[in-house]
Amino acid sequence: MTWLLLAEQTLNGLQQGVMLFLMAAGLTLVFGIMNLLNLAHGSLYMVGAYVTASVVQASGSFGLGVLAGMAAAALAGGLIELIALRRLYARDHLDQVLATFGLILFFNELVKILWGPQALFLDVPQALQGTVDLMGTPYPAYRLFIIAVGLLVALGLRVLIVNTKVGMLIRAGSTHREMVGALGVDIARLYTVVFAIGAMLAGLAGALAGPMLAVQVGMGENILILTFVVIIVGGIGSVRGALVGALLVGMVDTFGRAFLPMALRAAMDPAAADSVGASISGMSIYILMAAVLMVRPRGLFQAYGGG
Repeated sequence: MTWLLLAEQTLNGLQQGVMLFLMAAGLTLVFGIMNLLNLAHGSLYMVGAYVTASVVQASGSFGLGVLAGMAAAALAGGLIELIALRRLYARDHLDQVLATFGLILFFNELVKILWGPQALFLDVPQALQGTVDLMGTPYPAYRLFIIAVGLLVALGLRVLIVNTKVGMLIRAGSTHREMVGALGVDIARLYTVVFAIGAMLAGLAGALAGPMLAVQVGMGENILILTFVVIIVGGIGSVRGALVGALLVGMVDTFGRAFLPMALRAAMDPAAADSVGASISGMSIYILMAAVLMVRPRGLFQAYGGG
């Protein structure tokens, strides 16, 4: 293992981490503030990816496509909160799981009707197709762009939650919702805004993932599993925890896949080392989650209504 390989894999882990953060930030806001377990969050990720791909193919503008994907996901999120999910806040989590699983099936079939069952493919925008020289190693510019966007979103969420009136209402509404309502704040509208913000972040994640993955039906389910691991590790309801948890999960997963097979080759046959290493690396994030919960059963950070 060389230092250049280590630096490259560190950047890969950071890129995966910020993608997970974009998903986890919205999900932890919804779960931590509204106490709603939303399995359909991955479907909003899929909506963002499909709308982005369609707009880019029609207009040739990646920026316009990303904005359209975010807007479509936010609109879809706001509508499902108003139409379906608002009735589930007082219900137990099993009812929420069943209802939002039904939404996954609904969105999968709706996407098939609108776009067909075939996958869409989206090219990396021309301005970001090159590489950046990092200590003698070329690294894809688009991955660096994703890292920058994720960190800017994290900073923006911090400012929103800590330094704005909306953030103050979000924090207060998560712990003292009856008191906030008694003071004249429309809690139902606040919840719709929070859900739309979470959906918009999921749409942004899907839009950015489009050039790296096939845009296809059901693409949100796999990343949703990792997202739940992130919010459990970081602490449910904490955006700061979502960021730290996402970076930890991204690094552990990336380093495990890159270096475990290499390390095991010193002790066993290369083919067996690759097989065993891949299996162990696939379990590594769950081992991380178990280790964190043994020490801190509520995750690394306590929620304060989004912080």
